[in-house]
Amino acid sequence: MIVGGGPVGHRVAERLRHHGHDGPVTLLDAEPGPAYHRVLLPALLDGSLTPADLRLPDLPDVNFRHGVSAAGIDRRLRQVRTTAHDRLPYDTLVLATGARPHLPPVPGLRHASGWLIDGVTGLRSRTDCTRVRGDDIVVLGGGPLGVETAAALRRAGRRVTLVHPGPYPLDDRLDADAGALLTRHLAGLGVELELGRVAAGVQPGKLSLDDEWLLAWDTLLCCTGVRPRTGLAEAAGLAVRTGVLVDAAGRTSDPAIRAVGDCTEPGGSLLTGWEQAEAVARSLTGKGVPRGLAAGRRPVFRLRVPGLTLGVLGDGRGGGGDEIVTYRDPARSRYARLALDPAGRLRAAVLTGLPQALATLTQLYTTDTPLPESRLALLLGRPAPRTGPLPELPPEAVVCRCNNVTKGALTEAWDSGARTAEALAEATRATTGCGSCVDDIRGLCREFAGSTA
Repeated sequence: MIVGGGPVGHRVAERLRHHGHDGPVTLLDAEPGPAYHRVLLPALLDGSLTPADLRLPDLPDVNFRHGVSAAGIDRRLRQVRTTAHDRLPYDTLVLATGARPHLPPVPGLRHASGWLIDGVTGLRSRTDCTRVRGDDIVVLGGGPLGVETAAALRRAGRRVTLVHPGPYPLDDRLDADAGALLTRHLAGLGVELELGRVAAGVQPGKLSLDDEWLLAWDTLLCCTGVRPRTGLAEAAGLAVRTGVLVDAAGRTSDPAIRAVGDCTEPGGSLLTGWEQAEAVARSLTGKGVPRGLAAGRRPVFRLRVPGLTLGVLGDGRGGGGDEIVTYRDPARSRYARLALDPAGRLRAAVLTGLPQALATLTQLYTTDTPLPESRLALLLGRPAPRTGPLPELPPEAVVCRCNNVTKGALTEAWDSGARTAEALAEATRATTGCGSCVDDIRGLCREFAGSTA
């Protein structure tokens, strides 16, 4: 039984079937409709995607209970009490309860009853998207969700102000050079930026900042982080700190209960959740958890803002290395900083405006492959001098991390007639998760076309 119908819970069910589990699988989903990609919610705000575009693949051999959530766990009897007032037995229970928006303790944000005042919302569901109304939108928080949401609303023609306490958006991920380019891009879109400012008080239709400056709003969107949903696990007596404590195979302190995704510790990004789902599915079907998967893949972040290519590999804020490579071209909004070890392997990087280089470096980083000698040629997407070829990705290299699509699977699809990025996506599901590997797939199309010419 899986509790939670978000992308990670859905992924557990899909991978269980993929790895040969033929027993019954029940998934409890508190939301009434089919599962969907929450990470793509900002694209609903500007109309670039429809609700149907966000929908996850159907799993006809899984028993979905939509509109039903878990109310409690009886570990002794191995039963889940549901909000539909029934008790469902389980052999193994997987908690994928996700996270809830963290709303800052700003005076006036809530009524005395604890409910948010009218016009204030987070952004964790399709329903939240329908709450974004009016022309003047204030977004609190300059993390990934805040930045992507502000850009999407601006593209939709809204007047948008982004309030962030740091010196630039994504300051917990980017160094100052990349942060400056991101700030310039958002300003060019028409987003008003209030940086180094903190919300001090909320009134209906007005937000006061710490310098007493007032901002008018029709909707106040709080994109100020999330907190793991651990209430169900805590009530059942499972070990919890910030999140539900799990090992590399997703085991909790109860061997019959696993946990995955944002509700866990260690947790992290959506990609971490998908990797946990893969580990749980392999473990439960007797496949074992590969060492690389158990250790967790290296962190890769890409911002989903049309017109801007921005990616971070590892610590983009200036992590040290034996060799530092820096490239600056501010007139063209291009920047890169690479930190390499003595063998020329990438340990951290931040890049903006260099899509082909980002795609190549992501693969070299995740496969721990040394960079070619000509760093500049790599960054500019030019053929390297004949001091040695760019290392070719092995067939087992994962290109689409969301759907675990390897280069080998893409090669097979290409040889079977899928000769465009769109055709490869349809054949393999690559790019249909968070969408950040689109440039990688297009690059492979160029490589495949060259090898078959």
